[in-house]
Amino acid sequence: MGWKAFVEGGAASIVAGSMTHPLDLIKVRMQLPIAAGDSPVAAAAAARTGPLSVGIRVLQKEGAKALFSGVSAAILRQGLYSTTRLGLYDAIKEAWREKRLDPSNADLDLAVHKKFAAGLIAGGIGAAVGNPADVALVRMQGDGRLPVWQRRRYLGVGDALARIARQEGVGSLWTGSGPTIQRAMIVTAAQLTTYDQSKEFLAGRGICREGLATHVGASLVAGFVASVASNPVDVIKTRMMSVGAGDARYSGSLDCAIKTVRGEGAMALYRGFLPTLTRQAPFSVVLFVTLEQIKAILKDF
Repeated sequence: MGWKAFVEGGAASIVAGSMTHPLDLIKVRMQLPIAAGDSPVAAAAAARTGPLSVGIRVLQKEGAKALFSGVSAAILRQGLYSTTRLGLYDAIKEAWREKRLDPSNADLDLAVHKKFAAGLIAGGIGAAVGNPADVALVRMQGDGRLPVWQRRRYLGVGDALARIARQEGVGSLWTGSGPTIQRAMIVTAAQLTTYDQSKEFLAGRGICREGLATHVGASLVAGFVASVASNPVDVIKTRMMSVGAGDARYSGSLDCAIKTVRGEGAMALYRGFLPTLTRQAPFSVVLFVTLEQIKAILKDF
């Protein structure tokens, strides 16, 4: 039944997003632009700071609770974005499936380019649905990095969404929707297609039997490919979402990319890559292993 794919995907995504949230927070902190008042020496030091140092600094300055800043927004985002993208991906694959090979297998009988196209479509629609929660998430995760007098101190995702809409307009909830949709299309297509193909390769070549080892191995490959493909767009998305209404720092995605490269060098687009990878890899493992287990539980419904 069609509803199962949405329920399975949403539940697995919420579990994975909650468990890997501290890694996502560190990634966002690393991707945000250098604070305006920082000296050149401080800016250079910040650019060289690794994820472990950022995590320790958050713990020292803000406490352990800060590592879960925005977790309510993360749960809402997964509930909207990932439920939509994973459910649609399966629905589109089902609609496009070619029955000539093995009607019982959802992966072996669909060409890889069709899986990739299904991921692009599903990711784009999912991102459009989940963008307000994504804006709230970035704002809440980055709040502790701001000077004390500039902090927004949202009480939760509901408070963040209401205040952003009231103070900056409802349209502000779709700030950065362009790069968000682009990133989601890239991530979903790369991650889900790679997972399907890797699982097919491992099981089909007899390297691993269908089961936990295959799911973990395919998940790790999918996480790496998605990280490499999405990091530049993720940096742009994070920077555009972090600014408030009326801030004309960036006129669009391309302008943000150009200013980032001019000001900090091309590798600035890969700032936060290590935490992106260290988050994407466990996220993918938890996501797909949980998803496979939920599918097994619901197979008779």
